[in-house]
Amino acid sequence: MSEQARHDITKKRVVYQIPGMDAVTIRRDIEYRATDAGGLTMDLYYPPDSKSEERIPAVVFVSGYSDLGFKKMLGCKLKEMESYISWGKLTAASGLAAITYTTIEPASDIHTLLQFVRQNAASLGIDESRIGVWACSGNVPNALSVLTEGDRNYLKCAVLCYGIMLDLEGSTDVAESARKWGFVNSSAGKSVDELPQDLPLFIVRAGQDEMPHLNETIDRFLAQALIHNLPVTFANHPPAPHAFDLMHDSEASREIIRQILRFMQFHLLAS
Repeated sequence: MSEQARHDITKKRVVYQIPGMDAVTIRRDIEYRATDAGGLTMDLYYPPDSKSEERIPAVVFVSGYSDLGFKKMLGCKLKEMESYISWGKLTAASGLAAITYTTIEPASDIHTLLQFVRQNAASLGIDESRIGVWACSGNVPNALSVLTEGDRNYLKCAVLCYGIMLDLEGSTDVAESARKWGFVNSSAGKSVDELPQDLPLFIVRAGQDEMPHLNETIDRFLAQALIHNLPVTFANHPPAPHAFDLMHDSEASREIIRQILRFMQFHLLAS
């Protein structure tokens, strides 16, 4: 598909930059799963000064959309969006590895990816015992499913930005949004009490988010998270629209992005 066919949102970069972003090392298109339609691949971003023998904590940028539908909708795969490239470079320039990937079956592919990364951690230069997840918007339900399923001891933190969360208190907002926008609702039926009690969460709310009922899902989630006394860090960005990290070029946006990077550094780099 031509560059001209890409939706403008795919060309938007994060509104914050730091030194070293252009010096990060990127290993592209490492296959983590073979399929009849071809291999599913991931891109790894490493800090500029990383050594081949080092094992670096990693942040996985979780996708909730099949790239087949995503490419039809926006003209490229999710990991090819400038926003994900920007976040990958920001993360790597902050001393962490970043992982973006392609997916056909998002609900299962994320588990295959995590298993592959952990099993091949030595050759990938990843510390398999210190992994974080980052997700935004309609990708968040798939990230939440990762936090509530299977062995989670290696997961050290999660960042959830302007995300559609869980259907709580009889709500069907997430299910209806999934039908409308095409993301997987792999955390359907889950509740806040299924989240790990000791997993730090960073949740960002865009105060002027135009996505119907999205902020209501965040508000309900936060209320339940506090009832369960979960380790939540919360940032509310009152004037910001959806995708504030791309669409709201302000010092307030940049400060929240800095907070996210510091949060990931603190929980993944601390000994």
